[in-house]
Amino acid sequence: MLKGINPLLNADVLQALRAMGHGDDLIIADTNFPSDSVARQTVLGKLLRIDAPAADVVKAVLSLYPLDTFVDDAAARMEIVGKPNEIPPVQKEVQKEVDAAEGKPWPMISIERYAFYERSKMAYCVIQTGERRFYGCFAFRKGVVPPDAE
Repeated sequence: MLKGINPLLNADVLQALRAMGHGDDLIIADTNFPSDSVARQTVLGKLLRIDAPAADVVKAVLSLYPLDTFVDDAAARMEIVGKPNEIPPVQKEVQKEVDAAEGKPWPMISIERYAFYERSKMAYCVIQTGERRFYGCFAFRKGVVPPDAE
């Protein structure tokens, strides 16, 4: 345990988050997502796990991980097949965590299922959660941490 760091963030996840650079994508996926096969195609090349609900994992990650302010797709959700505008409860819960982490509304864009898979393969890494509800899959593009003000 470390002070000030959410205990859900294990050593492997912390190392990956630290290694990522501006513009790298992080995928946070539910238990039904093909996480292992997709993760093998990412930059990291192996699957990371946090066995907790999606919203808890997103809250923990965004406590350390800055979102990219230069793009409009820094926070994204997998859209429901045939219902792209429907937002299920798991996605509403994650949206609340994104907004809280950023201190303002930060609407997630939706990405069609197969386009989400393709974006995931190009990501830096995949974290599979313990989320069992469908469509608990999200992409977050890393931003920058500015220098301290002088």
